[in-house]
Amino acid sequence: MNIAFDPAAAVMDLPRRDALDKLTGRTRYTVDLIGPGMLHAIIVRSTVASGRIVKLDLSKAQALKGVRAIVTHADAPGLHGIGIADQPLFASDVIRHHGEPIAAIAADTEEIARAAAALVEIEVEPLAPLLTMAEALEPGSPLIHPGWQDYEVLFAGAARGGNAAWEARVVRGDTDAAFARPDVTVVEDCFRVGRQSHVPFEPRCAIASFEDGRFHIQCSTQVPWTVRSITAKVLGVAPSRVRVTVPAVGGGFGLKFDCTIEPVAAILAKKTGRTVGIRNSREEEFLTCLCRENAEVRIRSAVTAAGEIAGREATVLMDCGAYGGEQIFLTTMTAHTLGGNYRLGSVKLNSRAVYTNTPPNGAFRACNGVYNTFFLERHTDNICAAIGMDPMEFRKLNVLGDGSLGATGQVFQGDVLRPMLERMEAFRDEVPDRRKAAGNRLYGRAATVGTWFVFVGPSSATVNLNIDGSATLVTSGVEIGQGTMVQAMPQIVSAVLGIDPADVIVKTADTDASGRDLGVGGGRTTVSVGSAAKMAAERVREQVLEIASEMLQTPSTKLVLAKGRVEIAGRPGSGMLITEVIRRAEAIHGPVSGVGSFTAPGQPSLPGCAAGHFIDAIDIPVFTVHDCEVAVDPDTGHVEILSYKVVQDVGRALNPRAVRSQIQGGVAQGIGYALHEQITIGSNGGIEQPGFEQYLLPLAEDVVPVEIVLHEGAPSIGPFGAKGAGEIPIMNVGATVACAVSRAIGKPVAELPLTPPRVLSLLRGKDTVGSLDHISWS
Repeated sequence: MNIAFDPAAAVMDLPRRDALDKLTGRTRYTVDLIGPGMLHAIIVRSTVASGRIVKLDLSKAQALKGVRAIVTHADAPGLHGIGIADQPLFASDVIRHHGEPIAAIAADTEEIARAAAALVEIEVEPLAPLLTMAEALEPGSPLIHPGWQDYEVLFAGAARGGNAAWEARVVRGDTDAAFARPDVTVVEDCFRVGRQSHVPFEPRCAIASFEDGRFHIQCSTQVPWTVRSITAKVLGVAPSRVRVTVPAVGGGFGLKFDCTIEPVAAILAKKTGRTVGIRNSREEEFLTCLCRENAEVRIRSAVTAAGEIAGREATVLMDCGAYGGEQIFLTTMTAHTLGGNYRLGSVKLNSRAVYTNTPPNGAFRACNGVYNTFFLERHTDNICAAIGMDPMEFRKLNVLGDGSLGATGQVFQGDVLRPMLERMEAFRDEVPDRRKAAGNRLYGRAATVGTWFVFVGPSSATVNLNIDGSATLVTSGVEIGQGTMVQAMPQIVSAVLGIDPADVIVKTADTDASGRDLGVGGGRTTVSVGSAAKMAAERVREQVLEIASEMLQTPSTKLVLAKGRVEIAGRPGSGMLITEVIRRAEAIHGPVSGVGSFTAPGQPSLPGCAAGHFIDAIDIPVFTVHDCEVAVDPDTGHVEILSYKVVQDVGRALNPRAVRSQIQGGVAQGIGYALHEQITIGSNGGIEQPGFEQYLLPLAEDVVPVEIVLHEGAPSIGPFGAKGAGEIPIMNVGATVACAVSRAIGKPVAELPLTPPRVLSLLRGKDTVGSLDHISWS
């Protein structure tokens, strides 16, 4: 059956339906639901980074009036993880990081629970912690996980051993031959970045109950199905025994792409027979926040005088902290971010996740890509300086285009990046530069490119057509503030069914009501959940047109759905309200509904190129070009952003207003990473920035309005040609600011963030990174 309709009908500047409630404080988040009538839980955490638990005495805490239950490793002995199951819910006999959970207490009030925590007696035999990746990789260093070989391997194929938790490798072509060529210049660099904290305004929190043999967890999460499966694994129950529902989520940025405190609430709920609420304090969030990981790289390229990149080799070290966690998966990204942007004659990349005795790290918006783009684009500028080529011309010469071979051997489709660079050049020429605004300060300007990709993976959707002409969309998609569930999803369903988007009801995520979903992250919701929703709506559309065809005695191919009516094409007013068709359909067949599903179709890569990768080739590449002007005060090292421009590949912008908002927000967050947000690890292994007094976020005066061009038309398998737009805006900010600052001060920049003291060190000719000799090429 022909069910064609105009894709442009899905494009609109639909406002957020939840905006007023959020602005006026009426929205109820999970953290708002924790209150009277339930028990309150807190976690007893380690105050050392490494040690053996000699004694754990809970008796005084258990005797405190109002304490209802205390749980430890004995109550949840299972291990969980990504790729390898190496992480316990509670430390058993070994402590591996400062802040590691040792026990959890449920009491009548949070105050009683905290008082009980102070009564827990823990005796620890301290061990010397390994707080840096260099220390962890030093020959003869103690193993943070002596029993690493005994861990369950959940995804095979990676190199592992010692304090290297996981290594993903790419080898394509002969790099040895490339570097041996007599006509190449070899450029070698080392770079380093620190951690970044997500700081969503709602902390991690959960409410759990146990009834009729099943757990029900309400939580602030991006991944309800991950919470379901990990909770089941560590508690040793079938996943069907766990139901997860998600109220409004107060931000995530990747922090809530993991499962941390939810199983704790669940096990306490079962033990007490009561509903249990748990929430992190702001200090706990900072100290255990699953930061964007600190990382280091050694990278070298063999480049001809004409600008051809004959070969590239790099090794990236990613600090996963005490447990593998999401860094195991994120090693995959290096092939597509550090190995992206440019055509390479040959390439060898190693991406190594390293255990240290520090708090575990996790996913953060454009995870891995933010720092790998900084590494790559600063290296690119250094190449241009070495061979004497203009940086913009070098980029236009070498960027990926139609038919280009990626690092893992996949063939890219469409000429996207070069036209985007040309558009940026024209964009820059439309207005005068801000050099005069720099005054007596040092002025610099730079443009960079970036390659990201949409995580696709499984999603499902059901659309129920209601008797009043509205539609209910049921998915596991989560609205975390990005707007997808309140803008793109109603737009997609309404465009297919010809109804007002205000008449599309979007249900909040419930694992009992919706099919499995990978979760919200990687820019995947519009693509994956949107594609499933579009398919489900199309199946509803088929049923409506079939019934309407009989009622109007007109072939369905000549019918259109628009404005809540079914009309004969070209004859307005010839049809009927959709509600009439629904009533007829229910009388004949019953309620009208449709189910849709979507998953990654899978792009081919060259066999044997990639090992240890969860994603060998990318289904939907997303590209971006950023341009930045800066002024640097030579006396203080302060960096001011004078202007910021973005040309972003969006496929088709279903909601240009929402996409522009994501770009503005992503750049603001990236400015924090580039200039302000610094996390350090103290001698005790703990994070030294426990609050906003120490962790400096960008303020309103630090952020500039972003000038934006949406580049449309690049190939995409997303609904109506859409691509994810929320991840990539942050990706190039650190790189672009760093390149601009380097040009302003005439010194190489090899480390972020560019705080005033660090910039002053660079101005005085100090190398802040060094040679990073602990990073091997193989």
